[in-house]
Amino acid sequence: MSDRLQQSQRDAGKFSSSFVQEWSDEFLALFPHRYDFIWADHAQPKEKPSWKTESRYPLSDRVIQQSTGLYGVRFGSQTQYCLLDIDIQSFYHPAHDPFAISRIAATLEVLGLVQYLACTSSYSGGLHLYFPLSQAVSSWQLAIVISTLLENAGFKIRSGQLEVFPNPKPYSADGTLSLFNAHRLPLQVGSYLLNRDLEPIWSTQQQFAEQWKFAQQQNELDSQLFKRILKQAKHRLLHISGKADKFIADLNAEIELGWTSSGQTNRLLGRITMREYIFHHVLAGGEPLIGTALVNRIVEVARSLPGYTEFCNHQHEIEHRAEEWARCVENSHYFHYGEQNGKFRQKSELIDQAVEKAPTWNQQQSENARDRIRSAIADLLEKESLPTNATARFKVLLHYKIGGGSLYKHRDLWHPEYLSISSELTDPDSLDCENSRNISTQLEAGSAQELLVDSTSLLPGHGGNSFLHPASSDCVDVDSVSLGSNFTTEQQAEMDCVHLAAIEDLSKTFELENATDSNPPPAPHQVMKMQRFLDSGDPILQAEAYAWSHYYPGWLRFPSG
Repeated sequence: MSDRLQQSQRDAGKFSSSFVQEWSDEFLALFPHRYDFIWADHAQPKEKPSWKTESRYPLSDRVIQQSTGLYGVRFGSQTQYCLLDIDIQSFYHPAHDPFAISRIAATLEVLGLVQYLACTSSYSGGLHLYFPLSQAVSSWQLAIVISTLLENAGFKIRSGQLEVFPNPKPYSADGTLSLFNAHRLPLQVGSYLLNRDLEPIWSTQQQFAEQWKFAQQQNELDSQLFKRILKQAKHRLLHISGKADKFIADLNAEIELGWTSSGQTNRLLGRITMREYIFHHVLAGGEPLIGTALVNRIVEVARSLPGYTEFCNHQHEIEHRAEEWARCVENSHYFHYGEQNGKFRQKSELIDQAVEKAPTWNQQQSENARDRIRSAIADLLEKESLPTNATARFKVLLHYKIGGGSLYKHRDLWHPEYLSISSELTDPDSLDCENSRNISTQLEAGSAQELLVDSTSLLPGHGGNSFLHPASSDCVDVDSVSLGSNFTTEQQAEMDCVHLAAIEDLSKTFELENATDSNPPPAPHQVMKMQRFLDSGDPILQAEAYAWSHYYPGWLRFPSG
């Protein structure tokens, strides 16, 4: 690593919880997610850089601007763009197929992505196609939809040919969060914007940002199609064979047109029954349909088809006709797809598990809240206005439209107990490498803390964006907050209300979490931690200590009186 790049990394490490954001830089603002970034020394032209991941602190705007190395970013829980990467050796590169990119663009147009930015990735000659979006969407869902569209159109998504960013597998098999793949930032060494003939043009970051904004205004996702494609994800993951895929397509071709005249009921019911009996568990999930469940599904599909009310002359006996067809197919040579040799059930269970591990709406909301808290802390540090006291810090963070419930659940990101940032952080001259290492260690430990509870806010309100009621103890003026634990009688009464709410809320959680245990004595480190919380004078930490002592009575030393 070059000396200049090493110095840049050390400088960034000193501010391990934030980075200086150049809000006037429109280009850098296009790539807001800077955690777990990648970097590399400048390589020789057409040589591959040796990329490394930095997880201790986010990538700073100023470090990027120094251009002492190459940098790349990942995706957060939401994104406002996607990226396609086509290597120089790819079958889809213009050097091998002059129409492939046009075909790719046409494939994505149906989703509403009608404009993109093309640029060279580096001196290697690879291409990056950026598709900016008019609004933020789930990164994982966008990855699934883009990948499904391209694969359905015959494009093969794999390294060296065609890669999709964000990639569709951010969750590992054991359910833990894994990182989205990273991509290098555009317009670094060897990267230039391309015109419509895919010829390099003189490129500036301002030009890139202007073209991005133009494309962003044109690209509005078709929400209905987006949802329908998501439902196909399980179908795609099961890797249905070519023959079975054609069978499904043929059945759909007959079924989806519905009734166009009388005399078609018998054949349509037969086709519906075959599709639902053979493939329903693949297309919609769950167990294969049999018996009453199969009959109900046949009737449901039939009644939803075009022309049913106009041309079906058996509406008065549709349930009876569906029963006849269900018995006929169940007693025929047809079988539930994948049940040959007992292979289906095992593979289906694996796919079900993978789908269940995908980020839920709650997980996405939680990750969004954590992103907002990180950004708020970074902004307060930049303004040198992050309070050292927990109550004052809580109050200030509310002004960033972060709910009280979110702040409590994610207190590992902001509470002084987890995130201790001294006033020295605001003075760059007072920092040295040892301080940088200490701060990084604190942050890594804080981010790894497992929250004991998952409750709503301890204070009045519903965890939304509105400010807390003035009667709550954490909503006093910042200037009046004491760094100690001495409160007026009125404030102490308010603290008691907070503690009672916390005890009731958290005690239920402790009871639920330990309901199947024989209530063994707590671990010594737990006792020490809760005693420290109790003695801290901090209402948030004290509330947790009170709730813990409710489930483990007799282990904490309460102040006399």
